[in-house]
Amino acid sequence: MDAQFSCSAPIYDVITERDTQLPLRDGVCLATDLYFPARGDEKVDGPFPVVLTRTPYDKSNKAAVGAYYAERGYIAAMQDVRGRYQSEGEFYAFAHEGPDGYDTVEWLAEQPWCNGRVGTCGSSYEAAVQSALASLNPPHLAAMIVTFGPSSYYHCSMRQNGALEMRFFYYAFSMASTSREARADAQLKAALDDAAAHLWEWVAAAPVRKGTTPLRLLPSYERWLLDLLEHVTYDDYWRQPGYGPRPYFDQHADVPTLYVGGWYDTYTRATLENFTELGKRQKTPVHVLMGPWTHGGAGNVASGDVSFQPDGALSHYESTRLQWFDQFLKDLPAGREHARAVRYFVMGGGEGMQEASRVIRHGGQWRTADTWPPPGFEPRAFYLHSDGTLSQSAPEQIVPPTQYNFDPADPVPTIGGNLSAIAIPQGGFDQRNDPRFPFTKGTLPLNARHDVLSFISEPLEDDLVVVGPITAKLWVATDGLDTDFTAKLVDVYPPGPHYPDGCALGIADSICRLRFRNGFEREELAKPGEVYELTFELYPTANRFVAGHQLRVDISSSNYPRFDVNPNTGGPLHQDRCRRVALNSLYHDSARPSQIMLSVEAR
Repeated sequence: MDAQFSCSAPIYDVITERDTQLPLRDGVCLATDLYFPARGDEKVDGPFPVVLTRTPYDKSNKAAVGAYYAERGYIAAMQDVRGRYQSEGEFYAFAHEGPDGYDTVEWLAEQPWCNGRVGTCGSSYEAAVQSALASLNPPHLAAMIVTFGPSSYYHCSMRQNGALEMRFFYYAFSMASTSREARADAQLKAALDDAAAHLWEWVAAAPVRKGTTPLRLLPSYERWLLDLLEHVTYDDYWRQPGYGPRPYFDQHADVPTLYVGGWYDTYTRATLENFTELGKRQKTPVHVLMGPWTHGGAGNVASGDVSFQPDGALSHYESTRLQWFDQFLKDLPAGREHARAVRYFVMGGGEGMQEASRVIRHGGQWRTADTWPPPGFEPRAFYLHSDGTLSQSAPEQIVPPTQYNFDPADPVPTIGGNLSAIAIPQGGFDQRNDPRFPFTKGTLPLNARHDVLSFISEPLEDDLVVVGPITAKLWVATDGLDTDFTAKLVDVYPPGPHYPDGCALGIADSICRLRFRNGFEREELAKPGEVYELTFELYPTANRFVAGHQLRVDISSSNYPRFDVNPNTGGPLHQDRCRRVALNSLYHDSARPSQIMLSVEAR
């Protein structure tokens, strides 16, 4: 995390044992590559601590990581999860990862070459499997580094305030095309590759029905996607350990854990929730590192069209992980006991527009703190006014709501943001139609649409630093039984090179399905015309809105294909084939003051 801290030197050679068959409690064996410290052709006598990564993406791709740790006095174990690549069993995403991970940790700890300490690391699915096994508290788990991982896949990953994240359509198709079965059958692989290549056609053809896509050729993959679609409420399906540690916080393994996330990652909310909740419960250190990164981009300097040079990069990211393991698996004085629990990057304040380039040098700086949100920040409401302004003054009059038609056949397109594995560019972008993104039309700004309501502040006289959670509190109504409302926070740059009319840089967004306004355990359809207070979280952020910029909040009812489109019928989700245009209303008066709540640095 800090370059001045020491860490283990690469003093060993490496011997690799491929495809060790690691047995599980049900008799299935998981293929595991083991990387041992060596001197020439001989293993060095241990025992050593073990660093484990469990992956569905082919353990052979982890060879460089395995060698890195073996050279530095660890045994690295890189494992294919159940049903993937060289491992036995049937793959059904996430379901088996708690027990399988527990058994793996305990088997490794029992080997004569292990000193009884097992640490875990990995990103995305590899992060989810860490939290899954930690939820079952294996005795020999000793440390974790969870990068871009979930807290609850229902609440803020696969679903978001009741809406489905469409990236999992892509995930199901792409995982099927790389399945063990497809690799063994050229005809099957050709069918699944073709389906993945025509992803957007399959997405547009929703609702998906059993037996209607090439996933029918791989029943466990099809079943997984259908289960995501059918379990629309927060039921026991989502409480499995593989779907995030939230239900298991009180029994979670108490081991030193570093959480790593990014402001443009799909797991931003989850990363900070895990840090906050487990930090309250654990006796061992829990730290978090939040950079300006997209999913899978830890240490990078750019997110979308935005550059965070010179300070946004983290070139020594692997050293950061090594220091953590040195401290807590080897008891070396790596300096972690002196590090503050929170290190985060505040985006903004850079050089801005560049000549002859769409890149925005947004810049930023690193900060540290002991808690999240950091001290010195306070919640502050910014109110939406009927004339399209955004201010800290509440409305003083009763005025009619702003109304718009939301047509599910013509949704607002997704332009960047907190995405992952969805074949859409991730990160920060000017919020306008852009041919790089699916379902866009022309080049007009998104807020030129009739169904996007924009509320914008006056140009800022001083810098405004926003760090922490963001909450939308909207007073809304619809003329049907159900609909969605979206909110997006935007940093508006004044005109500059390559952006002659300015740049509306997306910072954070979210969505909420009206039928879940009172919780996610049950569905409550709306009464046409009735006004509801709808409160939901956006993704947290850390951004400096510099003097001369403007804050903007965009309200609409779709963000597609990041989220599925509500058919507005009130019918069963992901089953109803009908759609209707909804007349939606946003209230912004003295009795119903719609607002967005930001965590602002006090002056």
